[in-house]
Amino acid sequence: MTSTKTEPAEIVDEPQGESNRIITFLKAQLQQSLAFATLIALVVFFSLASPSFLTWSNVSTILLATAVIGILAIGTTFVIITAGIDLSIGTGMALCAVVTGVVTVNLGMPVVIGILAGIATGGLIGLINGLNVTVLRLPPFIATLAMMMAAGGLALVVSQVKPIYFSGVAPNFKNVALGKLIPELPNAVLIFFVLAFISYLLLNKTILGRMTYAIGSNEEATRLSGINTKRWLTTVYVLGGIFTGIAGVVMAARLDSAQPQIGMGYELQAIAAVIIGGTSLMGGRGTILGTVIGALIMSVLINGLRIMSIQPEWQNVVLGIVIVIAVFTDSLRRRKEA
Repeated sequence: MTSTKTEPAEIVDEPQGESNRIITFLKAQLQQSLAFATLIALVVFFSLASPSFLTWSNVSTILLATAVIGILAIGTTFVIITAGIDLSIGTGMALCAVVTGVVTVNLGMPVVIGILAGIATGGLIGLINGLNVTVLRLPPFIATLAMMMAAGGLALVVSQVKPIYFSGVAPNFKNVALGKLIPELPNAVLIFFVLAFISYLLLNKTILGRMTYAIGSNEEATRLSGINTKRWLTTVYVLGGIFTGIAGVVMAARLDSAQPQIGMGYELQAIAAVIIGGTSLMGGRGTILGTVIGALIMSVLINGLRIMSIQPEWQNVVLGIVIVIAVFTDSLRRRKEA
């Protein structure tokens, strides 16, 4: 005679879940709008501060810088949405560039093979990070910190602590970044935008994207629902590593050399770009468009400070303050939602 109320509860939950998704979407849109407004404000400020800021030569420099930071940031977006972190992307990028240089210049292999080797190295770095997190159960911070140190050391060892120049062996390699398939638009920027579009599709239209959000929202609940979270989480880190490899190739082409010590600091800029773009460090939330805007903000800020002849020491202070504000804003937003 006792009746259950399971069905009404399920009926109520569906619209409630839909309502939560709409609210989350609107909050993401608001965050992106605020980030875009910040970008416009920075452009206006630096344009008024220096007449040379909005020249096409300087805008091209900003876009080139954004390409490398942005590619790293896009890969990191997937990782951070899962509530993880990847501190190895900076030195990992340097190692991928060095491997590209060694294969192309030292071993005399075709440029395409060198590029694939660099990207594959990034994928291997991501795989090791993913296995350390999922199999060894290391905290992502520790796992990727260890990889950051290892990749930085390997970049120096493999390159024998000296740059590898492509100009003598592969003079056209620089066209990967500096060539112009589209007039007035460097290939590096084109690669960045294409990767951003592909990543948008991956995150919003594929099962990988759904699993990325699900793991970040509640990994344990996702696992209990029958999902192999270890496999998907490892896949996310591998994807992030592939983006690191691509960034290494683009950086090497941009400089026309593989510089083993160039990666330090890029991880902080990329992570800051992701957070400024609205991705939460606690996981479960983030967009590719927001990351693109965040990467542009970082590049505009760095370039503008240099244009104004601000000393490098103070540039680092400003960047540090920006990172603190971004993380604090994310933390504040989470507290309000709790």
